Amino acid sequence: MRSVRSTIKLAHAGWVVLLTALALSLIGIYAIDVATHINPAGPLDLSALAWKQIVFSILGVLGAVVIALPHYKLFAYFTWPIAFLSLGLLVFLLLPGVPSWLVTPINGARAWINLPLFNLQPSEPAKIAFVLFMALYLRQRDPPESFLSLFPPGLLTLVPIGLITLQPDLGTACLFVPSLFGMLVTAGARLRHLALIVVLASLAAPAAWPFLMPHQKARFVALVQQVKGDRSQEHDINFQSFTAQRLIGAGGLSGQPDDKARALIRFNRLPEAHNDMIFSVISTRFGVVGAVGVIWLFLTYFAGALGVAAMCKDRFGRIVAVGIAAFIAAQVVINIGMNIGLLPIIGITLPFLSYGGSSMLTCWLMTGLLFNIAMRRELTPYNPAPRYPLGQAP
Repeated sequence: MRSVRSTIKLAHAGWVVLLTALALSLIGIYAIDVATHINPAGPLDLSALAWKQIVFSILGVLGAVVIALPHYKLFAYFTWPIAFLSLGLLVFLLLPGVPSWLVTPINGARAWINLPLFNLQPSEPAKIAFVLFMALYLRQRDPPESFLSLFPPGLLTLVPIGLITLQPDLGTACLFVPSLFGMLVTAGARLRHLALIVVLASLAAPAAWPFLMPHQKARFVALVQQVKGDRSQEHDINFQSFTAQRLIGAGGLSGQPDDKARALIRFNRLPEAHNDMIFSVISTRFGVVGAVGVIWLFLTYFAGALGVAAMCKDRFGRIVAVGIAAFIAAQVVINIGMNIGLLPIIGITLPFLSYGGSSMLTCWLMTGLLFNIAMRRELTPYNPAPRYPLGQAP
């Protein structure tokens, strides 16, 4: 246990991550209320979903405190059980004999386990399990400086990606790739090798088209129509995207008053306004200023996470911090790209802001893990001075 000895430091980048996560969570609660409550009677008259999000946020903060208490190196000893449990839950979702009251397909995806308080989405905690497992794998091996050394971690990553894709949830599955790349770079992989993989994957991407589900193909076709300026599907497959963009434009520079923003969201009937499209709600209420402010908060969170990694002297902790930062950054980029019409809508939530218990708990557990890594100062090994017989020089 000597390897986990450390002292606690009070001034560290973890505070940046923690305070930013808290600010984003509070903004998210208000935005969810705007999206789901047309005429509140007072400041505390929140919608049922907003109150649930408050409960999820409190549970998330408590979870962050719990995961921040033990030394982060101890998680390396439990990584294998955590990984097997995570994979077991992903496999459980796909078993044909599971009763529908326990695993109910939502929007055609078997991605949630029905629990009394909330629906657990195993792909969310699988992100943490993946980061811990890959960090442990990379720590125990030489830096992946050769091209061939990238194949084993790539093949291991295909396991959770494949199970999540079968749900089907292509959006969540694609988030594992940026996280893997970030951890590989941190472990010593060469950028030119990763760039070559990206090029090869891009060239091979058309071969995956026949294997996509019909609704997934429709999303990509809809994006191409938007790029071409074709509005023929504005009230069909492109309804969600065009409505989101219209509401963002309605926010203008400084946003709409509270009551008008609620009315615009309600009567434009934006699908998933409290979830995937929460960025559009914030832009309607606070305009470009609010949208830029939210992006700035995410950039601050990302910078804080990278600061945690930069200050960590332990390879395992440094890789974990970068893996978490990459997950959050990829999710933010894809979600905002969906809202403004630059990317297809593939069901990606916005961290800390979108409604959902699994997402909120996972984001806060990631934050707690980052805080854990940030506050540990490694002790310098004690080497006693050599002793020499009296009268002899060293």
